[in-house]
Amino acid sequence: MTNNAPEFQHGIDVALLNGEYVDVFALLGMHGSDDGKSLLVRCFLRGALGVDVICMKTSRKVASLDKCNDQGLFSGKMGRRVKPFLYKLRVRYPLDIQEIIDPYQFPSLLDADDLYLFAEGQQQQSYQFLGANWRVNQGVTGVLFCVWAPNAQRVSLIGDFNHWDGAVNVMRQHLANGLWEIFIPEVSAGDQYKFEIIDVNGQCIERADPYAKAMQSAPGNASIVPEQAPYDWQDKQWLKQRCDKVWHQAAMSTYEVHLGSWRRQGESGADYLDYSELIKQLIPYVLEMGFTHIQLMPLSEYPFDGSWGYQPVGLYAPTYRFGDANGLKAFIDACHQAGIAVLLDWVPAHFPKDPHGLKQFDGTRLYEHDDPRQGEHPDWDTLIYNYERGEVQSYLLSNACYWLKEFHFDGLRLDAVSSMLYLDYSREAGQWLPNAYGGRENLAAIRFLQNLNQRLYQSFPGICMIAEESTAWPGVTHIIDKPLQAQEGGQTQQNLGFGFKWNMGWMNDSLGYLSRDPIHRRHHHHEFSFSLVYQYTEQFILALSHDEVVHGKGSLLHKIPGDDWQKFATLRAYYGFMWGHPGKKLLFMGGEFAQRDEWDHDASLDWHLLQYPPHLGMQAWVKDLNKLYKASSALWLKDNEPSGFSWLDCDNADSSIFSFIRHGSDSLARSRDDLIFIVNMTPEVHHGFRVGLPQDGEYSEQLNSDSAFYGGSDVGNQGVINAESYAYQGLPYSALITVPPLACLVIGKG
Repeated sequence: MTNNAPEFQHGIDVALLNGEYVDVFALLGMHGSDDGKSLLVRCFLRGALGVDVICMKTSRKVASLDKCNDQGLFSGKMGRRVKPFLYKLRVRYPLDIQEIIDPYQFPSLLDADDLYLFAEGQQQQSYQFLGANWRVNQGVTGVLFCVWAPNAQRVSLIGDFNHWDGAVNVMRQHLANGLWEIFIPEVSAGDQYKFEIIDVNGQCIERADPYAKAMQSAPGNASIVPEQAPYDWQDKQWLKQRCDKVWHQAAMSTYEVHLGSWRRQGESGADYLDYSELIKQLIPYVLEMGFTHIQLMPLSEYPFDGSWGYQPVGLYAPTYRFGDANGLKAFIDACHQAGIAVLLDWVPAHFPKDPHGLKQFDGTRLYEHDDPRQGEHPDWDTLIYNYERGEVQSYLLSNACYWLKEFHFDGLRLDAVSSMLYLDYSREAGQWLPNAYGGRENLAAIRFLQNLNQRLYQSFPGICMIAEESTAWPGVTHIIDKPLQAQEGGQTQQNLGFGFKWNMGWMNDSLGYLSRDPIHRRHHHHEFSFSLVYQYTEQFILALSHDEVVHGKGSLLHKIPGDDWQKFATLRAYYGFMWGHPGKKLLFMGGEFAQRDEWDHDASLDWHLLQYPPHLGMQAWVKDLNKLYKASSALWLKDNEPSGFSWLDCDNADSSIFSFIRHGSDSLARSRDDLIFIVNMTPEVHHGFRVGLPQDGEYSEQLNSDSAFYGGSDVGNQGVINAESYAYQGLPYSALITVPPLACLVIGKG
């Protein structure tokens, strides 16, 4: 062994060997000599016998490096060369000779402007330089690995490409912003990797990449180098038309889907459908049923199936369960070409405590708050993002942009927004900290949501931003006309800028009414109609989501009292009321054919039920509701305008009948587009029931949920109703009709 490399100071070789030396880029790689008359190349290659330097331009050997010790330190001069050049290292091992492109010869690839925006919380594309990103650097193809770990003493990249040895690829530290990076040539797509971190206490910990675009399946938890080939999108026409779409004045009927349990396959019936099968099966089904949108439950990688995706660890990694990223893109592309919009359930409200995830990422509470009164959710035993940190804001903002830009999703539904807005969410006195003004509002989260919505609507025209917000927070869907202002006791400006809000009040009240015996409904009549009191305060979506059919709540069908016939009839009438009520629609999968059992994420929906007439009839009813809904502007054009809705009678508690008109594009009671809804929530048939009509002439019974076709008793008006010149209910005409039991009638001029 020779030791003619004085540039290695005493102790540095030991530190390198132990992976403790941080400023490796100042030592390893190619550097000018102290006298400026030559170049030096230094490398650390554990177990190597000898190393030659090969010029990549000429493929010729330039120099043989001296071996500094038996642990793998090599150093040598490049003769008289003074101009840097790209090189490979030809490494001789006891049983092999390898050529590698030295990663320590490359300068930093990070952009100062990107880093500034990242720290400020305004970065929309941090996923393009953080994580693992393919780059061509000076003609060399490789992967830029970058991670934010400002409190780490040292960060190394470990993976399949370096035998998971933390001493091999110590990363470049950027002290000013806490980033660590390294460019590794000749990495392969599919290689697994992690970050090995020496934390502030000197402990060695391993973490998955927060920006990983693919992750290992559970119980594994490594990150995966993504594929290099881009996806060839075919939905340009859809995106162009979407830019001009005003969803508030359009039909929007959404089918909420958990891809893992919509339908399964295989001999045991336990295998997931992959994206190619979902293209063949789910898209035609949604088209047949007449839904305009699919809303997918969370797809960011999650280790625990029982979380349904609501406790994601890999926020940027599409779950492995149904295929790769290009498979998901192909599915969305196919939806767009079929005319179906696709929404994604997105979870910025909390993250799990899995040790390979974000929890105390660099040994400190980096993504979460230091104080558990701010940083932990007692309900879910999860952690809360620190929305005050610019880097955390950029992490979340960039993630939202990632799904919209890279996957062409048509909008995001934000889960558990209420838990973001309130510092005392699900907490008792003493378990939370007030804001700087003494209030209970999370001002940082409010600012984040406002910034998120403003930026996304500006960057992606035609999308929908949807909030699941379960309180009476004012201005959830109101335009943000000025920045958040706060004063003693809380804030005065709170508009959040979402496009839509789930109407949780309607859902709770109407399902509560539905669960009562028909004989008692007269005493709770206004539970069913109360939502119209506040209908025009927000842009609402009427949602019957997965949350209503889990955790012992039972299926929608089993919430209803009575025998089987009454259950089905009541549910059909309820759906009719829902489709007639102002607001966009959302129905969780299985609800369209009256799934009997509570939803099970580990099994397929009970498709075999469609062999039975009541279930088949329910499916046909939902299909026809969607068909009428899309064809009738009265049902969606003026969802948030008082001129789009009129009660005919909301006070008929004795009969439990609700009657109202949905108005089309013309003036109130004069439009031929008007649709009249009569909803009877008792089993009693009403003959000679008078209802007001806006025009003279013949009306048609456009839908009757009691038709035998849907499984009803076939009571009705034989399809035709003739108006009389008898003013009633404030309208110039009226008619005597038969109202079927537990049914919804829809009457119109068409």
